[in-house]
Amino acid sequence: MEGNTEHTLKKKSKPLIPILIFVLILGGILWFWSEKNPKLTQVSEQEENHSADDGHGHEKADDGHGHAEEGHEGHAEEEGIKLSDAEMKEFGIQLAKADAGKLYRYVDLPGEIRPNGDRLAHLVPRVPGVVRQVFKGLGDRVEKGEVMAILESRELSDLKADFLAALERVSLARTNFEREESLWLNKISSEQEYLEAKRTLAEAQIERGSAEQKLHSLGFSNRYLENLPSHPEESFTRYEIISPFKGRVIEKHITLGEVLKDDVEAFVIADLSSVWVDLSVYQKDFPYIEEEQLVVIETTQGTIKTTGKINYLGPVVNEMTRTALARIVLENKQGKWRPGLFVNAKVAVGEIESDLIVSKSAIQKINDEDILFVMADGEFKPRPVKVGRSDESYVEIVEGIYWGDTYVAEGAFTLRAQMGVGDLDDGHNH
Repeated sequence: MEGNTEHTLKKKSKPLIPILIFVLILGGILWFWSEKNPKLTQVSEQEENHSADDGHGHEKADDGHGHAEEGHEGHAEEEGIKLSDAEMKEFGIQLAKADAGKLYRYVDLPGEIRPNGDRLAHLVPRVPGVVRQVFKGLGDRVEKGEVMAILESRELSDLKADFLAALERVSLARTNFEREESLWLNKISSEQEYLEAKRTLAEAQIERGSAEQKLHSLGFSNRYLENLPSHPEESFTRYEIISPFKGRVIEKHITLGEVLKDDVEAFVIADLSSVWVDLSVYQKDFPYIEEEQLVVIETTQGTIKTTGKINYLGPVVNEMTRTALARIVLENKQGKWRPGLFVNAKVAVGEIESDLIVSKSAIQKINDEDILFVMADGEFKPRPVKVGRSDESYVEIVEGIYWGDTYVAEGAFTLRAQMGVGDLDDGHNH
């Protein structure tokens, strides 16, 4: 009986061995898979922690660095800045639209500001004399036709006396001629006496014309000469130095009481409402420089900047400097460009078409990112952009904004200061 029982147990235990082997193999596979995929083991932990919160009903999640963060997806939307029209005006904020445009390639040239030679006058007295009055000093402004100084000239008095004498001789000669002509026509006097009177009148008229032209050459008008016989004699020596146009005195070489010769520059006046920018063009740049090219001009310190066009390109190379002259006529109504200033000039010698450009001054550097402030929903919002090529005034935008977007072209730095760099942190700074 016992033998049968033992036989039966052995018989039943044989099918269990393969099952145990299968279970052990399956367990090994699952253990190996769990080691390779640790997230599978976290499922139960996440389910356990699903109900855990921070006391306010917000879920917590591991950020992968062992730090618990508030659960949110992506970065929080950056808040913008709202400004009224008055505030925009106060901060000097100017808007523009992103658009296609041209970028220019430049050649650098040195230069100097000079007075406009077409509006520069060296005032020299046309007669010698003694300086009796001086009304203008160095740096003074003058108007067209304004008296700057008065000389007392003996030579001028002689010229005026000669003119008045010539007038008198013409008057007498004409009276004599008219009388002789009447006598000759009435057969009372001879033809010879008539012709002599006619010759005398012609000579007197020639002398008067000569004396008149001498006074005209000194600047006296016909109206002045017509009234000269009625002027008091003491005014005959008076010679006035008069400004030919509106400007400023930039040189003065006249002193009260001195004897001034007729070849001395008493004043130099200049109309500085426009100036010349003389650029030196090197031989290597000759092929690229032409008239009418756009030029960006700024002082060597970079404090003043403007644009202009080349008005004149010299055909001759200076033997000493081996450079040619390129000249720009620059408007200077504000007086910022002072003659004698050294400048740097960038001449646009080529251009590149770009699909999207913005003002260079609009780009702000924040957290190593290029930022552009864009108007959206009535607010100024900082938008990261990717920039491309650039020139002195504009920069190409590759990514970040679209054609037609309204952006802050001037005053972006003020917006950056208003918002603060910390507010622009995108959350990647650890």
